[in-house]
Amino acid sequence: MIKRPLLLAAALSALLFATPGSAALQQGAVAPQISTQGALDGRAFNFNLREALRQGPVVVYFFPKAFTPGCNAEAQAFASQIDDFKKAGAQVIGLSGDNLDDLKQFSVKECAGKFAVATATPATIRAYDVNLQRNGADTGLTTRTSYVIARDGRIVMVHSDMNYAEHVSRTLAAVKAL
Repeated sequence: MIKRPLLLAAALSALLFATPGSAALQQGAVAPQISTQGALDGRAFNFNLREALRQGPVVVYFFPKAFTPGCNAEAQAFASQIDDFKKAGAQVIGLSGDNLDDLKQFSVKECAGKFAVATATPATIRAYDVNLQRNGADTGLTTRTSYVIARDGRIVMVHSDMNYAEHVSRTLAAVKAL
């Protein structure tokens, strides 16, 4: 019987050695529609990108797996800067392949109830070209890719890097430049 710590180590190893399936969508492209279930401060809601864009720009950031070290740190970094995003008129939403129950917990614990996270459906993962692969095989996870989407639905900034460190600063700078 495989022990839980061994499974966690294997999952973390997959994240370290996994690579994006292909390049992310490009700046200037029209962002594909997203309609899914999400959570904000532990409460479920329906997210629709088209409706969100009516209120202003949206930062859509994909993260591989809730409650892993890099994803926790990235969510905490977005939470610490959320007031700056709001001052610039933008919403932030994180997307992963995690189930809604896990995302409800993640939205409270790691996002501090300050911004929403939602389930990235397989169709959304394909549309945004964020399928994380290992040795050419699908891992069921997403790459760590951030998109800033202007109110008109066009992508104005893309940052794809498995290191979370620059996602918040780059997306905030792009939002402020709009």
